[in-house]
Formats: sequence, C-alpha cells, structure tokens
Amino acid sequence: MASVPSLASTVQQRLTDALSAALPEAGSVDPLLRRSDRADFQANGILALAKKLKGNPRELATKVVDAIPAGDVLKDIEVSGPGFLNITISDEAIVRTLAARAADDRIGVPFAAGAGTTVIDYAQPNVAKEMHVGHLRSAVIGDAMVQILEFTGEKVVRRHHIGDWGTQFGMLIQYLIEHPHELDHEDEAAVSGEEAMSNLNRLYKASRALFDSDEEFKERARRRVVELQSGDRQTLALWQKFVDESKIYFYSVFDKLDMDIRDPDVVGESGYNDMLAETCRILEESGVAVRSEGALCVFFDDVKGPDGNPVPLIVQKSNGGYGYAATDLSAIRDRVQNLGADSLLYVVDARQSLHFKMVFETARRAGWLNDEVKAVQLAFGTVLGKDGKPFKTREGETVRLVDLLDEAIDRATSVVREKAGKVGLSEREIVENGAQVGIGAVKYADLSTSAVRDYKFDLDQMVSLNGDTSVYLQYAYARIRSILRKAGDAKPAAHPELELAPAERALGLHLDQFGEVLAEVATSYEPHKLAAYLYQLATHLTTFYDQCQVISADNTVEVFENRLFLIDLTARTLHQGMALLGIRTPERL
Repeated sequence: MASVPSLASTVQQRLTDALSAALPEAGSVDPLLRRSDRADFQANGILALAKKLKGNPRELATKVVDAIPAGDVLKDIEVSGPGFLNITISDEAIVRTLAARAADDRIGVPFAAGAGTTVIDYAQPNVAKEMHVGHLRSAVIGDAMVQILEFTGEKVVRRHHIGDWGTQFGMLIQYLIEHPHELDHEDEAAVSGEEAMSNLNRLYKASRALFDSDEEFKERARRRVVELQSGDRQTLALWQKFVDESKIYFYSVFDKLDMDIRDPDVVGESGYNDMLAETCRILEESGVAVRSEGALCVFFDDVKGPDGNPVPLIVQKSNGGYGYAATDLSAIRDRVQNLGADSLLYVVDARQSLHFKMVFETARRAGWLNDEVKAVQLAFGTVLGKDGKPFKTREGETVRLVDLLDEAIDRATSVVREKAGKVGLSEREIVENGAQVGIGAVKYADLSTSAVRDYKFDLDQMVSLNGDTSVYLQYAYARIRSILRKAGDAKPAAHPELELAPAERALGLHLDQFGEVLAEVATSYEPHKLAAYLYQLATHLTTFYDQCQVISADNTVEVFENRLFLIDLTARTLHQGMALLGIRTPERL
C-alpha cells in the first residue's frame, strides 16, 4: 500500500520551491498549475505575483526557471507570452510514476488526510407504495457516493430514511383487521418482490376506495391512527407486517439495481418517534422554536411567502402532531450524537431544498451542527422523458421503476447478443452481461449528468455503443482484456527508457490524474466528474489504438511490453472507477 504522488503534485512542489528560492520576498505563492494543450502543464501564478511585487513578469519567470534544479521529472520549461511557464514532463517520469501506480493494489490512490465519519441518507422509498422513476436518482447517486467516500478512507454510515409512518397507516391497518388474509402468501418461504408489491397495491387501492366512500370505515381508520401513535401492540404488529412486506419488494428492486442495501441501515421515520417530544422540548426551551397560533415554529428572516409574511418551519402542529421537520431534526441529533458523524449528506430531490435549508439552519441554532459538523444536501434534478417533460407513461402515470429497469436490461441484452457471436459468448454470459450493461447504462446516464440538472431518460441513447455511455466504457474494458488474452505469455512491463508516442503520453498523463479526480469528487460530492474522467480515459484509449499498435510484428519486445503495461493499467483504472460508480465491467463483450 503506497500512495503515489501525481506528476502534477510533483511539478507543483518543484515550482513552489523554486518560487521561494528565487523570490524569497514573495512569501508563499500558488503557481496556479493546470493541464495545457501547448505543453503538459502551464503555470500562470507569476502574473499575479509580478503585480504584487511590481516587477516584469517575464523577468521573474526566467528567475524562477533558473532556480529549478535540472532533474528527472521536468524535461523542458519555457517562458511564454507575458510570463506563463509551459512545462513538459520527461517520458521516463511518466512511465516510472505509472509503474509505481501499477505496483499498488489501490493504483497509488492515497487515503484522504483527516478522514472522518459521514452519514449518507439516500434511497428512501415509501412503505406500501410502488417505487417509481423518481426513486432512481437518490439510490444511484447515493450508492456511488458511499463507494467513493469509503474508497478514500471515510467511515460511511448508510441510512435509508423510508416513509414508514403517517396517517395512511390507519386506513391500511384497519382494512387488514377487517380483511385478515389480504397479505397472506401461497409460499411464505419464497415471496417475490413482484408478489409482495401486488398484494400491497391491491390492499392500498381497496382500502382507499372504502375510506373515500364509507364514513364509518373512515372514522374507524382515524381511530386506528390514534392507536398506532399511542403504541397499541396489535396495531404495531400489523404495521410491522406492512413494513416487512414492503421490504421484500424494496430489496428485490435494489437487488435488480445491483445495490447492497442492508437491513440495519434501514431506519425509517418511525425510528425517531421516541425522540420527537424531546427534540421539541429542547428547541422550545432554548428559544430556537416559538409557539405561534398554537404550533411550535422556527422563523427565518430570509424565508417569506408570496404575501411577504415569514414562512416558518413547523416542528409541532397546533393539534400536537409532529411534522417532517421534527423527524428530520431528531435524525440529525441521532446521527451527530449517537453515530458520531462529522458530515451528514442528504441525497434528496432539489424540490426539497428549502425544507432542508430551514432544517439545517434550525440544527445550527440548536448547536447540533457547527463548524465541526456539517450537513449538505446533494440535491438532484428530475428525470425527464424524451419530450423534455417529467417522465410519464402514455396514460400519464408515473413510470414504475421495475418496468424501466427490465426494459433497459432487454435492450442491452439484444445489443450484447448482436455482438456475442464474434466473442463466442454462451447464453448464460449473454444474459449476465445484458443485465450488467442495462443496469450500468441506467446508472451511468444518471451519474454522468451533474446531479442538480434534470436529464432525459432515453434508452436508445443509453445503450448506444458510441458516445458518452457506460456501454462505450464497458466495451473499452472488454477490448483491453481481449488484447491481454491474445498476448499469450507476454507480460505487461514498464520500460522507462523508451520514448513515448504522443498518444501514449496523453493516455499516461490522464491515467496519472485518477487519484486527484477522486479526491475532488469525494470533497465536492460530484460523481459526474468521475464519469467524465472515465469517458475521457476511454477516448484517450481509442486514440491510442488508432496510433499505436499493441500487437504488431513491427514492435520491439520492449515497446510491446510497455504498451501492454499501459493498457493493463488503463483496464484496472476503468474497472476501479466504474466499480465506484456502481457499474460492473464484464470480462468479455
């Protein structure tokens, strides 16, 4: 386990040292290093420094270049324009750095300094309700952030804040009491998610129809809510039945999404019931919340309704009932005080941004959040149909998530089947790969868009072999694996003594950025930047194939081994990067 400093960080260090040596009066200066199309890197920091020191930037730049020791990493530095530095790395340094990465099982990616504990709240379906397309993004984005943060060394606690409490349970439980066999199964040991959901759907529709048409049933259902809230044992046992039935269904959907959802991490709204009264008492006694028309409210200067009056966060209603805010604030207390979190990440629809802004501000005023403990909403946009409107079926219903995933797998399986003959895939492999390509396509389409933007759900585009799709990346990986198999006994080996072709250099420099990209993604909670990095990696690989034959009679043994080494490291980086997005990379496609 050895973290490998990237070439960029090495260059940054050399420049910083040279700036201090040449211009000690400047104090500490950022050389402002970035990738460049004129050279490998460009440093622009001397321009601002010249202003500060009232000097000529080109002269200062020349001084700095003279202070850089001739060495193994920097091949060439030229002063260009008004005082930029154009920096070229030696081929040897590129290969040596990549060889150090290849020797490490984490590809040289360091653990983050000062890693802490993050609680991620994601994948929050509702009990007794079908999961629809709107549940996709929270699950996919949240799962990727779990993988990425864990890889960088963060301790991650997952929380699935399912909707398992509320007045609708009075209606459902009362109906089940009066129709006791509605949730029975033919075979209790083997209940499919589909069967569980159809039971719940049927029961929900029947109880709703009765509730809307029969005043006496409505009254019995309302009394049942009171029984549930006061903790009546029979009522709670039936409520648990609904939760368990729903979990059978939830887990079947998450299983199809190739996600690992663990039962202890499912802590729904009901998990905080015992804390609600105390949360309200603390807020009221500390003066954070005040009584207004009988309700317990928190007011904000900057949150006003259309009439100009302040819109409060209602923690407790005037009838004594608790709103979502009381539950969310109790969850923050639990996560900070009991789970020891120093970061709370909420992967929640952007339409709930105002609610969370008010909840977080309330928690800050109460002292539960502070400079040491932060809460962030990773807000996401809406899934749209091809027409650019919110995604609906032809009948105007929201689209069932299961149907969507099944269709993606079907489409992907036919894409895999078309190419299967060339690679000699068995039927079992075609089906397996079809599922991995289909689910990968859905996840990647979501993750390659900046979370806060809406995106169009277009299956034709998602399973296309061309363009920015997961299939393109999966084929890039499978193609490398195929070349490595064809290479027979030849082993990948780094040869730092060789001169690199332009496409080899470009691929090598991009491979070296993997750790830096991951560090940024983990800090800013932006998985789309990892997707963009991987797509660029596959694009560099395509250019490399066009310009550099791997297996060719014209290659020396050293060039052959070095190219095998480059594509082998590319495959490992693709595989690791895709795994962090929750996407599998089949060995043969």
